[in-house]
Amino acid sequence: MEPDFSGYATKAGLQCSDGRTIMPGAFKHQDKMRVPLVWQHGHSDPENVLGHAVLENRDDGVYTYGYFNKSPKAVHAKQLLDHKDITMLSIWANELVERAGKVLHGAIREVSLVLSGANPGALIENVTIHHSNGEDDMLDDEVIIYTGLELEHASTDTSDDDKKDEDDDEDDETVQDVYDSMTDKQKQVLHYMLSQTLESVDTSAQQDNLNDDSTKTNTTQEGTTMTRNVFEKGGQEDKTPVLSHADMEGIVADATKVGSLKQAVENYALAHGINQIDVLFPEAQALTTAPEFFTRRTEWVNSVLNGARKSPFSRVKTHWADLTYDDARAKGYITGTEKQEEFYGTSRRETAPQTIYKKQKLDRDDILDITDFDVVAWMKGEMRIMLDEELARAILVGDGRTLPDPDKILEDRIRPIATDDDLFAIEVFCDLTGGDISDFADAVISWRSKYRGTGTPTMYTSETLISQIMLLKDTLGRRIYSSVEQFAAELRVSAVVPVDIFDPASGAGAVLAIIVNMNDYVIGSDKGGQVSLFDDFDIDYNQYKYLIETRCSGALVKLKSALVIKQGTYVAPPSGTGHIIVPEPPNERQSNPPVHGSLPDAAAGF
Repeated sequence: MEPDFSGYATKAGLQCSDGRTIMPGAFKHQDKMRVPLVWQHGHSDPENVLGHAVLENRDDGVYTYGYFNKSPKAVHAKQLLDHKDITMLSIWANELVERAGKVLHGAIREVSLVLSGANPGALIENVTIHHSNGEDDMLDDEVIIYTGLELEHASTDTSDDDKKDEDDDEDDETVQDVYDSMTDKQKQVLHYMLSQTLESVDTSAQQDNLNDDSTKTNTTQEGTTMTRNVFEKGGQEDKTPVLSHADMEGIVADATKVGSLKQAVENYALAHGINQIDVLFPEAQALTTAPEFFTRRTEWVNSVLNGARKSPFSRVKTHWADLTYDDARAKGYITGTEKQEEFYGTSRRETAPQTIYKKQKLDRDDILDITDFDVVAWMKGEMRIMLDEELARAILVGDGRTLPDPDKILEDRIRPIATDDDLFAIEVFCDLTGGDISDFADAVISWRSKYRGTGTPTMYTSETLISQIMLLKDTLGRRIYSSVEQFAAELRVSAVVPVDIFDPASGAGAVLAIIVNMNDYVIGSDKGGQVSLFDDFDIDYNQYKYLIETRCSGALVKLKSALVIKQGTYVAPPSGTGHIIVPEPPNERQSNPPVHGSLPDAAAGF
């Protein structure tokens, strides 16, 4: 079916009155797509839909072919178009991706016929929603785009009597008469066009050898038929050469002789007159706009940081009293005896904050040259990922740097659970060098009674240890654990979270797993010390510099709130409840003993 009209829906590279520019390929994903044809973007009345338009992506924009339906308004609009009362189109687009005044991507939702007086030139109008309460909302990703270009009307049959008379008069002229009527300048243009046509015929004949099924140049008794339109862009048609199966066999055979497939393809190209070998090997297309990050497993980072308790104060202080001694117990009274005061010890520790940061820089020239994606936003995302991972690493096991390293996160500021004092983190040793992974579960279950943390904890361990656990089989060859959840239920933990920074192969003392409820770990930060991003421009070096940092402290605040399982010789848990602090009890009861026992400096200092 022939279209009723055609024209450019939008033109690439045409700067609009507000400074924005539609980039080539912004709507290329909609090639051959069919969208509604509407009158003046009227959405309130279905009768305003006049038909449909088929989009065609071109290098210089999006071309459209319009088809009217049989509705009265469509018939009337077609008459307006035929009479050239309507000459312009516009589009409604949304899902716009705009960067630095350049529209890089969008989705055309409709093509509209518009009055020529409404669009004197290229123009992009933002769409505004008017509410009943008088307020207006501007939609950032929806616009109406006017190209300011006239459309092409449908071809009509001009076979009236006057036209026939004029054609009859013109038919009396011969080719020689027309040629003689040309000026010298017109004759020079005609001679140039004929010479270009003959050269293109010769080039087309050479390229036809690349395709066995290609169409040969047709000849008739009157001469050679032109294979192209000399008015086309560049004077040549785009024609992609095709290699047949026989050609490929010849190239492979030649490659066997010369020892290079590249050389064989180049030899074939030279022999067949191909001077643009890159058309046979088109450039690869990226599947994603921005490079993807290849990082360590980071699911555990959110589990650690989101699970930790937050404090609005950067200095975290912890007080506790040991009530596990018999002297702290309530006592029975016998008539006539002296009542004794209770005795227990107290202690405290304080954790100060430290700044953790990550700094980057970009040359301004690089930012301008990289147009495929937003390199600044991409880099800021990388900085946040690495900052969060470093903080979570310091909380679980420490940053791993030596004490003299100026970049070290101090372990008395962000206290690692893996190396925290025995008052807060219980060390459990398990020997896995013998290859019996079941010893790990036995060690955790036997020491689980010593855990005094809040609620049900989470176990953080390595993917290697999880896979070894899941491979355990009974004497009949059946797997002991059908799922990780079943293993977690046996250990009485809420979840088993894999952490890439754990390495069971590190030898004696290596951390195999940490069992903790992150709600017992407090991250303290004053106002302004939260994660902040700063950027600055260095005018001397033409560089943008970016800094992301946080200033915080971190520590376990509940006694015996973590189990740290390490590689080593297994030791059974002590019987009874045990004591956290062992103060020096008085040798003899005083008549008025102190309510609180004093602690040695070694027990109170951290």
